[in-house]
Amino acid sequence: MGERKADLLRGTLDMLILKTLSLQPMHGLGITRRLEQITDGVFQVKPGSLFPALHRLEQEGWIEGSWGESENNRRAKYYRLTGAGRSRLGKERENWGHVVVAISKVLEAT
Repeated sequence: MGERKADLLRGTLDMLILKTLSLQPMHGLGITRRLEQITDGVFQVKPGSLFPALHRLEQEGWIEGSWGESENNRRAKYYRLTGAGRSRLGKERENWGHVVVAISKVLEAT
């Protein structure tokens, strides 16, 4: 069976990052690895997409970053979800539910 990869819909990367950080604080590479692991490799987030999204989420106040040491003793920026980010994640999940229902209706239309 061939590789299954999928493109993320616009705006869903932010939601996936927020959800990932709701589990525990992580550095960028950790977020990428966790998303790939959870989705069985379907979503592979490249640095060119991840880091602008992290910057945007930090600017919005939904995540906070602080410098620390990674598991391989390298300097890494660790991100954690803020209270505002937790609230935003709730709104994103609700919206995503509406999107899924709407897309399902279109796909099932006869």
